Amino acid sequence: MTGNLFRGRQNMPDNSSLNYAGDLQPEDAWTLLKGDPNAVLVDVRTAPEWAFVGVPDLASLGRSAVLLEWQKYPAMQVSPSFAEDLQREAHGLAQKDTPVLFLCRSGGRSRAAAIATTKAGFSRAYNIAGGFEGDLDTEGHRGRKNGWKAAELPWRQS
Repeated sequence: MTGNLFRGRQNMPDNSSLNYAGDLQPEDAWTLLKGDPNAVLVDVRTAPEWAFVGVPDLASLGRSAVLLEWQKYPAMQVSPSFAEDLQREAHGLAQKDTPVLFLCRSGGRSRAAAIATTKAGFSRAYNIAGGFEGDLDTEGHRGRKNGWKAAELPWRQS
């Protein structure tokens, strides 16, 4: 299944040295979410980010992203109960091989969440490269260079 997920074998990441399943480009994450009804998208940004920047919109897939802070706002301390909270919030995670795709602003927090989830026993914890907003462009703006928004994947603001 993973081979069909990437646009050509040459673009398939070499995850052999990683301590999580690897990074997915946003388009590949969307393909996985569309193709596997058990796959779960977890947005690990903070509540203010969800409210003011927007969230991925999975309505066309008949589900929603799980919104679960990796670092609790405003102290920005890593949530000590993240793994337990994830299993409670993401009802489809009964199976340890369920694909879990993590998303943050630009990829750092989501990578940390993927590593922690892998340590908790999940074999398919992915980081979405570029995150929701991506890196800064030459004008100092996010959402244009890479990431979920730049890939023009569905999202909404509340």
